[in-house]
Amino acid sequence: MNRLVLLVLLGLASSLSPACAQKSADTLRVVWRDQLPDIDPYHSGLRGALILSLHVWDTLVYRDPDTLQIRPLLATIWHVTDPGTIEFTLRDDVHFQNGDAFTADDVAYTINQLRDDTRLATPTLFGMFTGAEAIDPTHVRVHVTQDPTLALEYIATLLPMLPHDYRGRVGAAGFSAAPIGTGPYRVVSQADNAIVLDRNDTYMPGSAKGHPAIAHLEFRSVPDTTQEIADLLGGRADWIWDFDPSQFITIDRAPNVQALRAETMRFGYLAMSIGSAGGAMAANTNSTAANPFADARVREAVAHAIDRQGLARQFGAGVARVLDAPCYPTQFGCDQAVATKWNYDPDRARALLTEAGFPDGFATTMVSTVLPQWANAVQNYLRVAGIDVTVRQVQPAAVAPLLVAGQVPLMLGTWGSYSINDASAVLPHFFGGGDMDLVRDPVLIGLMHDAAATMDADRRRAAYVAAIRRLTAAADFLPLQVMVATYGFSRELNFRAFPDELPRFYLSSWK
Repeated sequence: MNRLVLLVLLGLASSLSPACAQKSADTLRVVWRDQLPDIDPYHSGLRGALILSLHVWDTLVYRDPDTLQIRPLLATIWHVTDPGTIEFTLRDDVHFQNGDAFTADDVAYTINQLRDDTRLATPTLFGMFTGAEAIDPTHVRVHVTQDPTLALEYIATLLPMLPHDYRGRVGAAGFSAAPIGTGPYRVVSQADNAIVLDRNDTYMPGSAKGHPAIAHLEFRSVPDTTQEIADLLGGRADWIWDFDPSQFITIDRAPNVQALRAETMRFGYLAMSIGSAGGAMAANTNSTAANPFADARVREAVAHAIDRQGLARQFGAGVARVLDAPCYPTQFGCDQAVATKWNYDPDRARALLTEAGFPDGFATTMVSTVLPQWANAVQNYLRVAGIDVTVRQVQPAAVAPLLVAGQVPLMLGTWGSYSINDASAVLPHFFGGGDMDLVRDPVLIGLMHDAAATMDADRRRAAYVAAIRRLTAAADFLPLQVMVATYGFSRELNFRAFPDELPRFYLSSWK
């Protein structure tokens, strides 16, 4: 471990109060780097918003984090009445946190408003839901365009129920300022980069989520991982995650905190701007080409230039797996075997750049949302091959405007598929023609359209497999590794990590 980093962390920690969990105040203090400008679960694509949604809101059904089986939550039973319709029977004893009864009207409102909401963070995730209507207060029909089994996966993870009357009365902005749900915790304040939740003591009995043991949750945003580690060691935080793996031992050896590693469904990637305007930022002095990455030989050079195994060892806590296809291996349609495998070969990378007309390389910019240490490692690999990369480190929320403005020639990031165990939550996002699609291949876009238009599972799988085979053969997109999450938390806290990368603090407790 870097001795200077250790001294800095210990110095920051020593300037704070002594390390002491907030067990006495029954408050779990979570510190992370997600800046959440909008707490509405449909208006933010950040992982932090998904985690908050799980605690403040409920969905019709619940995916058991251990078995991944779908269980009742707001709905007690459901059945498929025709290939495109699921009918749900709802609990009749559920109330929103302002006392309003939860009914089928709230379900219909939540789903129908998706069609007109121009602020949806990721519209492609909800395209399968075409509408819903209340039959009576406890029965509702939901209409879908894809396999109902897949729809239930999305409903369980990404479709929190909104209050029809309250949200309609206060509007979207008023709801973001003072949100309510039916979940195990309620929002009590949002100020100074902190969101505070209190336990919902009227939470529905017998919920699959259980009844929370901890009374208060505080989520506070900090600018970087150095600060969150210092807060944990210095007693200002009880839980952090996704920190620099090189600090794992430092945290685990501290007397009052511990560290944990756990593989997740998230993967790291390097995307190259091929068919979008983002590549225009790339500059070279040896060619008139506006976008070097439009040349397949340049993309192949990038694929050969990066030691993915080395990155996995260094930034995957020594246990991360390298991926060849851009999806998590358990996801439906994610066939790693058909993907082209690109080996580490810097000599071949330099030869390919010369063949493409860049014997002296070229300069470009890489937008990164990952740890700076990881971005610097990728930068060094590319520079050895002849690509002079300037790293532009940004928060995840800042990526979308840069994409729209065409300012992302290279993108180093991670993708967690919103914890959906299906390739539909990743491949259309990167290759379906939306803002995150830097490839803009009409064939890939067509395959994504075909997959979304069918209810036949075999046809959908075939479309995803064909897309993986095509895009990896052309080096359109470079998957890096399965991400291993690092967690640091108080030794007084009982905490479990799950592969879907959704920390469930309503299952946590003090020792």
